[in-house]
Amino acid sequence: MIRKPNRFYYDEIGDNDIRPWAYEMKRYLLSSLAILFIGGSVFAADEVRERVDGATTIGTLAAKSLHDQGLIFIDVRRVEDFNNGHIPGSKNLPVSGERFTQENLIGLVKKDHGVVFYCNGIYCKGSSIASERAVLWGWSQVHYYREGWPEWKGAGLPIE
Repeated sequence: MIRKPNRFYYDEIGDNDIRPWAYEMKRYLLSSLAILFIGGSVFAADEVRERVDGATTIGTLAAKSLHDQGLIFIDVRRVEDFNNGHIPGSKNLPVSGERFTQENLIGLVKKDHGVVFYCNGIYCKGSSIASERAVLWGWSQVHYYREGWPEWKGAGLPIE
């Protein structure tokens, strides 16, 4: 609700003058813009990384090539997402929750074998988190498929 400036101001210029309202609107507009810019910078800091140290960031063509070579693909999305469609032969190991452990990952792919992590595209943090953890746990051939499921499917590549 827009409030009027103090009553003494109105006594001098009259209640029908537009200036007090313009002053208030200007103040609210500037406050809103400040919040927008501050909020925007907070959200920008939350973007998914383009690279993960120790991992190779790959695009869809490279992912297809690695898939054809028989590398293990790990889908780190939720089980429901995986069940609604995934890259053929990929294994589901959601990064959220308690299932994504070194022991569970070793059960799917040995440390000296290549592995590709993917998620729900460039705004999904799961594959970058999984890639980072795999590197920290000692996997040497980690591939971070940042574009993930949406790009694979959008390219018309095989899906299950």
